[in-house]
Amino acid sequence: MSIQHSFTVFRVRSLLFALLLAIAVPGLARAQLVVDCTGATPGAFPSINAALPSAGVGTAIFVVGGPCNESVLLAGQIDLFIGTYYGSPNVSLNGGVSVADSHGVYFHGLDITNPTGDGMNVQQSGALILDTCNINGSAGNGLNLGSASEALIIAPASFDGNNANGINLFGNSYAQVNSWNGQAVNISNNHGSGVWSSQSSFTTFGRTAISNNLGYGVQFFGGTKGQFGSLSGANSVTGNQQGGVSLQENAEISFFNFGSQTYIQNNGPAGITAGFGSQVTLYGGVEISGHSGPALDLYGNSQGNVSGTNNLHNNGTPGDPRSAAIRVDGNSQAFLRGGTIAQNMGPAILALVNSSADLSGVSFNSNSGGIVVCDSSAYMVSDLITGTTTAPGIGCRTPHSLGNRALTKLQPVAPDFSALKALQAKMIARATKR
Repeated sequence: MSIQHSFTVFRVRSLLFALLLAIAVPGLARAQLVVDCTGATPGAFPSINAALPSAGVGTAIFVVGGPCNESVLLAGQIDLFIGTYYGSPNVSLNGGVSVADSHGVYFHGLDITNPTGDGMNVQQSGALILDTCNINGSAGNGLNLGSASEALIIAPASFDGNNANGINLFGNSYAQVNSWNGQAVNISNNHGSGVWSSQSSFTTFGRTAISNNLGYGVQFFGGTKGQFGSLSGANSVTGNQQGGVSLQENAEISFFNFGSQTYIQNNGPAGITAGFGSQVTLYGGVEISGHSGPALDLYGNSQGNVSGTNNLHNNGTPGDPRSAAIRVDGNSQAFLRGGTIAQNMGPAILALVNSSADLSGVSFNSNSGGIVVCDSSAYMVSDLITGTTTAPGIGCRTPHSLGNRALTKLQPVAPDFSALKALQAKMIARATKR
């Protein structure tokens, strides 16, 4: 994945379709149904499922009383709103939500808990929006997206305490987290990973906290692509038991600084692990600390691009011969431009088994094993002084005197949220109780 292209892959086609559809059918969009699961509102439907047969294209189903003890089944729906009035308290839904072959379904103000399965299961559906929704404590995954489905999450939201993964993606699906309103999205205390994905994509533009999951914070397989940008605030991956981020099978992840930090801290054992042809980009503003293993562990023909003002510190374990801030193993490569690597146990960079490091402008300080250590098969190209006056702690061969590879660092382009904001504004106006 090129740096220039990383944040231009912003999926707006489904959102634009949903927005245009809502504008094109204003008459249908005025249809409104009221649900009160407590039975306290005369003339209201007693459940969401009871209202669905009366819902056509553009219908809004307003839930004014709960909890609702039901599992909601949606199939073939287009341009449908289900949720509370804006400004009203969230309503609890004790049951799952299944969405199939639908487009433009907008959920607002629902607290979903499914005691028997996934909180929300989405298949073959696009432009699904979760606005101010929480999916917590379900027996399966919190949010499960498959079969080329798309879901956009608008903060505040949480996917906490689910028995499997917080967010689970597969089959060319896509989830996007949006927190431009200053609110946060929490993905924590799940029994699996915070975000698990195979052959899919996950994007957040800030204020996403992935913490204290029993699995990994983020676990990607099968060519999954992940983007963590800090446009609307800091992101964090902290306290996840198996590790912070794990990439396998040609997966990719990029962490970008749009003005705020990304914190990857106190996960066990490693901060970020990339293997079997995977790739990591740290594009400034990333702090990785507090791990018993490496901050960045690259193996099995994988690559790391560490550019800008990143800070990798206080990682590793005394006495571990493989301990390092960055470990590069098995035909892998580390590319570093700038940043700080300090106070780690072992060398700053440990290169093993036909691996290499290309580094320039990096600040090294107080790493117990020195700066760069290589085995007999590994190489380094750097701006460090070599020869009889080699800086302390450098034990690595340089295969040529041609210098470092030149790099033009391009600032990522911030995405255009105007279509999504317009759609949310339209829904707020429609769902404001008068």
